[in-house]
Amino acid sequence: MLKKLLKTGLPKLALAVAISFAVGLTACSDEDTPTPDQPETSTPDFYFGADLSYVNQILDHGGVYKDKGQVQSPYKIFKDRGANLIRFRLWHNPTWTQEVYGSAGTQQYNNYADVEKGIRLAKQQGMSVLLDFHYSDTWTDPGQQNIPAAWLQIKDIAVLRDSVYNYTRKVLTNLNSQGLMPELVQVGNETNGGMLYTSAPAGFPAASIDNISRLADVLNGGIKAVRDVAATSSVKTKILLHVADPRNVDYWFNRVMNVGQVTDFDMIGFSYYPLWHPTVKLPEISNNVAAWKSKFRKDVMVLETAYPWTTQWNDNYNNQFGGEPPLQGYPYTPQGQLDFMKALTQEVKDGGGIGVAYWEPAWITSNLKDLWGTGSSWENATFFDFNGNALITMDYMTATYQ
Repeated sequence: MLKKLLKTGLPKLALAVAISFAVGLTACSDEDTPTPDQPETSTPDFYFGADLSYVNQILDHGGVYKDKGQVQSPYKIFKDRGANLIRFRLWHNPTWTQEVYGSAGTQQYNNYADVEKGIRLAKQQGMSVLLDFHYSDTWTDPGQQNIPAAWLQIKDIAVLRDSVYNYTRKVLTNLNSQGLMPELVQVGNETNGGMLYTSAPAGFPAASIDNISRLADVLNGGIKAVRDVAATSSVKTKILLHVADPRNVDYWFNRVMNVGQVTDFDMIGFSYYPLWHPTVKLPEISNNVAAWKSKFRKDVMVLETAYPWTTQWNDNYNNQFGGEPPLQGYPYTPQGQLDFMKALTQEVKDGGGIGVAYWEPAWITSNLKDLWGTGSSWENATFFDFNGNALITMDYMTATYQ
């Protein structure tokens, strides 16, 4: 379909919109087997979440997970150990996730088909789902919000807003039709600097935080799509906006809500990696969460966090954590990791927050490939030891809190 569009001689703007629709249609039609009836999920009082976006790829490339020495599905392990929310990232058209395997590559990951599969497996365990729209073909974070290739020729903010709206709505409509509507949706990932603005070609309506009217248009386009699909669904999906580092929360949400007038969302989400975000100390989290909840009248949760259980490694892929001094009282051991997660959870609860999600606690070593290596740069910060056995860290999800 794309080849036919490219030969039509459409004007650039119309061509960009047509390509965007075609790519979304192609991605969303790559479906798994029909969905069996899913167990009913209820809204928990507190979300114990895990981002398992890599898990399907790890399982396809030799990763093995165990609980008490028995090989099991990682989805079942997390459910049995207390998780009630699974988070998945969604990229627009991540062809590179197949291309990194060369001729051995058979499929893409973190595209619609992969995410649909993960959502089905999570819901079969009775867990809620958080779908994280990156609105990019690759990783987005505070330093990178690259535009999907299919949208690069857009020149008008109204067309960009419509592209975000139509893409978001199509993904959710497909999921909803199969009984897979996510309970939570993120419109953007770690959008400290905005969305759809890095590496922007000349004339592209970049939606940075400095151009708040454009960012508001883009955010509201995604938000409206979620609301429109949820209105037809038995699952009344809640919407999160997300920034990295607690010190950025107040400025960002004040600017987006009070200047940009983006208010129709439900939750403030933030990333807190204490080894990367040392300005905010762990005992300060509760006061921050309480202040944001009071000021912005939104629920608050930690969407990403992590802490190492060892400084060792299990492959030749350099680890992202381990070179920093540990937090006082939290050594790099399984017990230290458990104690950190219990302390962070108590802080969030004390502040009136509604959840903590851990980033990639199952990114164990396997033959997985990404843009930088083979294996895992995170295996010393997962919830599994180097033999694939679940660590005691998982006990924080069933611990007693005040």
